[in-house]
Amino acid sequence: MAISLSKGGTISLTKEAGPRGLTAITVGLGWDPAPQGFGGTTDLDASALLLNASGRVVQDSDFVFYGNLVHSSGAVSHLGDNLTGEGEGDDEQIVIDLLGVPAGVESVTFLVSIYDAEKKGQTFSSIASSFIRVVNNDGGTELARFDLGEGAGSTSTLVFGEVYRDGAEWKFRALGDTYDGGFEGTLRRFGVNV
Repeated sequence: MAISLSKGGTISLTKEAGPRGLTAITVGLGWDPAPQGFGGTTDLDASALLLNASGRVVQDSDFVFYGNLVHSSGAVSHLGDNLTGEGEGDDEQIVIDLLGVPAGVESVTFLVSIYDAEKKGQTFSSIASSFIRVVNNDGGTELARFDLGEGAGSTSTLVFGEVYRDGAEWKFRALGDTYDGGFEGTLRRFGVNV
C-alpha cells in the first residue's frame, strides 16, 4: 500500500520496497483538465532535473523533458507528452534506472509546468487536481503518492517532488514548491541555461 504524503513529507523508497528490492522506478504525474472557461485545454508538461550535491544541473542535458526524452546516461527516460490530461491514471511518466544514475547525481527533481501558460492566461489555480506517485518497476507496487489537490496557486510551474540519495537508500520528498519567474526562472534556479 502506497504511503500518502503531504507537502514536505519524506519516505524511504528502499525500505518501502522491502525484500523485493528497488532497482528502477516510474514516477507518474497526473492531473485533471481545467473546467470550461479557463483558457481552453490545459497542457501540463512533466520534466526531470538530475542535480548534483549543490542542487544544480552539471550540464543542460541533465534536463529531461518532451524535447530531450532520454538522459545521456540512459538512466532517466520521459515516456512522452500528454497534451490534454484526459483519462484516468498517470498522464505522463518518467522512468528511472536507479542503478544507472550517474554517481555525481544526488537527486532527480520533478517539475510540472503549464505549456503556453502566459499566452493562455492559465495557472495551477485552474487545475482541478494533480498528483505525483512513485512505483517500483519490480512488481508495479505504488510506494508513495503526493496529491496536490485543488488550486495550487497562481503559478504556472511547480516543483512537485524529488527522488534523492541518502547513503545507500533512495528516498522521495513531496515538495509542491514554486519559484519566481515561471518555467524559465525555475530552470535557471537549478542551473539550466534558457
